[in-house]
Amino acid sequence: MNRSRFTFISVFAGLLAFAASAFGQSRTIVIDAGHGGHDRGGVPGQRISEKDKTLDVAQRLKRILQADGYRVIMTRDSDVFIPLGTRVAIANSYRGATFISIHFNCAPRVGANGIETYYYRSDSASLAASIHRNVVSSAPSENRGIRRRGFYVLRRTSIPSVLVECGFLTNPTEGRLALSGDYRQRLAEQIARGIRRQPAPYSRPLTASLRSLSLGSDFVRVPPERTSRKRSSKARYHRSSKSKKSESSKPKKKRHKKSSEG
Repeated sequence: MNRSRFTFISVFAGLLAFAASAFGQSRTIVIDAGHGGHDRGGVPGQRISEKDKTLDVAQRLKRILQADGYRVIMTRDSDVFIPLGTRVAIANSYRGATFISIHFNCAPRVGANGIETYYYRSDSASLAASIHRNVVSSAPSENRGIRRRGFYVLRRTSIPSVLVECGFLTNPTEGRLALSGDYRQRLAEQIARGIRRQPAPYSRPLTASLRSLSLGSDFVRVPPERTSRKRSSKARYHRSSKSKKSESSKPKKKRHKKSSEG
């Protein structure tokens, strides 16, 4: 290879790297499979275990991204319990990475359904939109929108972070889909498309009951949620006892009660 050609390739590669950086496309992805070990996830009496489905989607996503040349770090790669603080510490140890937390939703009401995506940092909004649009486009589920919430793994990470809820395991239809390996593969592929900032092949409108609260085609302002004395493992996942103490003066929020908006 002559020198001029080598120089051209080097400059072109540098421009690609710069462009990827400019659009927030990190080449290091920290994948967080929700729950694990003794933390099964979900609400009491839930038939389908969340921790298994999140891990399976996370592992499929890992393989897809690695095939695309990404560096992938898993907060857990087996059925073990990882404390929230440890998950955050893992994410923050990779400067310039992107953090993706994978969950499935739950609700006492079996009719609750749909896909929703969360972010907290302003530099995570466009990533949340990209992932959400792609996941919703391939799922026969409601579009419950994108929401800004201070969940522990989003609030405490110092890198762009997104949490995606891939449907309600307590919903008969979405629960059946989650039991399908083909469907979990599709979820992983669509999350990967979102990470790569690929355009969604189809735009699914926002759930009708939420349209009056819309701040655009994807973003939703959600009213304050009601509090309850009972808390599921799903709710506990997003708040540690330490964070509850430091935020005792703020209105309390509960994870799974958002399902009443569906």
